[in-house]
Amino acid sequence: MSIVVQSPSRTLRIGELAARTGRSVHTIRWYEAQGLIPGVMRDAGGRRVYRERHLSWLELIDRLRLTGMTIAQMRDYAALIKQGRGTLGLQLTLLREHRARVQANIQEWTAALQLLEQKIEALDEWITTGIRPEAPAQNSAPPPVAAQAKRRLRVADLRTA
Repeated sequence: MSIVVQSPSRTLRIGELAARTGRSVHTIRWYEAQGLIPGVMRDAGGRRVYRERHLSWLELIDRLRLTGMTIAQMRDYAALIKQGRGTLGLQLTLLREHRARVQANIQEWTAALQLLEQKIEALDEWITTGIRPEAPAQNSAPPPVAAQAKRRLRVADLRTA
């Protein structure tokens, strides 16, 4: 989903943010309650006031979720953002660790896709010729995934690294 960002100083109400991002008002409120949306202000009447930067932030949250980052990890990342510039190194480490997990998953999915392609080709050949094809030679083990890429990264882990 692509979001058009306008003037950086423009404020948005939750309904407009929902309409522009394709998310429900309920979802945005839930994200905020989970601590996933930093920098949300309230006006004198207590209503949420969002900025244009929240549009791209919500897109990032969706991408992180899509790539397997847990709510707890996103919460940790948002907490680092709220703490400011002093946590830039920790933010970078958290995102690099997540990228490593995403890359490991891509390798696994690529291997799985190749196996599916081989099976589809074999079935197509069998249907076309009526003769069962020989099974292709298979690798004995799937590509290894580093244990570090699989483990859940926590802010506490980053602070001790």
